[in-house]
Amino acid sequence: MSVADHQPQHESLHRDLGERHIRLMALGACIGVGLFLGSAKAIQMAGPAIMLSYIIGGLAILVIMRALGEMAVHNPVAGSFSRYAQDYLGPLAGFLTGWNYWFLWLVTCVAEITAVAIYMGVWFPEVPRWIWALAALVSMGSINLIAVRAFGEFEFWFALIKIVTIVAMVVAGTGMIVFGLGNDGVATGIANLWEHGGFMPNGVQGVLMSLQMVMFAYLGVEMIGLTAGEAKNPQKTIPQAIGSVFWRILLFYVGALFVILSIYPWNEIGTQGSPFVMTFESLGIKTAAGIINFVVITAALSSCNGGIFSTGRMLYSLAQQGQAPRAFAVTSNGVPRRALLLSGAALLLGVLLNYLVPEKVFVWVTSIATFGAIWTWAMILLAQMKFRRSLSPAEQGKLQYRMWLFPVSSYLAMAFLVLVVGLMAYFPDTRVALYVGPAFLALLVVLYRVFNLAPAKAAEPVGAAA
Repeated sequence: MSVADHQPQHESLHRDLGERHIRLMALGACIGVGLFLGSAKAIQMAGPAIMLSYIIGGLAILVIMRALGEMAVHNPVAGSFSRYAQDYLGPLAGFLTGWNYWFLWLVTCVAEITAVAIYMGVWFPEVPRWIWALAALVSMGSINLIAVRAFGEFEFWFALIKIVTIVAMVVAGTGMIVFGLGNDGVATGIANLWEHGGFMPNGVQGVLMSLQMVMFAYLGVEMIGLTAGEAKNPQKTIPQAIGSVFWRILLFYVGALFVILSIYPWNEIGTQGSPFVMTFESLGIKTAAGIINFVVITAALSSCNGGIFSTGRMLYSLAQQGQAPRAFAVTSNGVPRRALLLSGAALLLGVLLNYLVPEKVFVWVTSIATFGAIWTWAMILLAQMKFRRSLSPAEQGKLQYRMWLFPVSSYLAMAFLVLVVGLMAYFPDTRVALYVGPAFLALLVVLYRVFNLAPAKAAEPVGAAA
């Protein structure tokens, strides 16, 4: 056992995440398995107008991230939005936000390691899926346990693979649209954007139906806030990462979808597998399916890696605030290993449940993630509004990183989240989220009251070691 294990109380998180780590994490957080495979379902709902859905959702996310950035630069702490919810909205809000986010990422991680198992099965169909799921969990968990720098390096390269793939597809696809690259020199043009029933073939309802799926695709961008406690220079790196969120969305989501929807009629997408595979195969790349399979596996591993990081830091922060057992407020070599190990153990149970319970039940459980994401974003906006009101005019003038058009922007983003919840209630497929999500929050409220989990008045500071 190391000295760090004997004297855990004197050590906190290390500021070992550099500018390139956080920038690529911010990029990678936006790009999940959903873009490579799930985009087809959203396209079927909205047609080419799906690009509008991503732009509208992206604007809302930009405001939410700006709100988080304003607080994170002013007070860079490990618990991020959970700690801000506690400080500005009260202990119960902090407790609900922290544990909700912890569970949200557990559910998401189970889905991601299951995805790894499914896609590895394409290459190794004779190997039982649970072996790949377990291997993914053990490998990503081990990376997180070593040091935050190891996590940052792996996330850097995972994100880079996804980014290079999308940029390559956008560039090559643009070549096909303009110069006929891979199409015998015949430029495809962009007529497919309006020729098959119009730009908005399913009307406004189609765009609205797709919004819930689009917003779920953005789950993970708020992870930038959780890095604030371990960033070398949060005052510089956090604003830079947040500031480029909207442009990344335009390039990676809207740019990729523009290329795909220009090359293929929207109503044919999804009938032949991933739209990315279709595009690369059209360019004459015969191994496209294998390439995209590899990229999807790295995307799933990246999401799992980030999810384990998030659950560990959130549990560590909750323990420091007295809202989880104090044993988890311990670090070794700057890593909250006990918190990470508990999250890993919970994920093992999740892997087991994924194979034992019917698929329908698992879909219901993942609906908590959708509801949980909206809850997290709403808490960020509410905390930022209360934070701003807590400052004097002179203090507000000294803020290094400010929300645009405050408070109008915050109210508009909140109204948009309310709209998404209303849409989830309207459509039967997503309505279950509004039964499961609030029920889970109600359970947390009961636990909070029964076990008197208000944070200790003199909680340890959550600043990080230099």
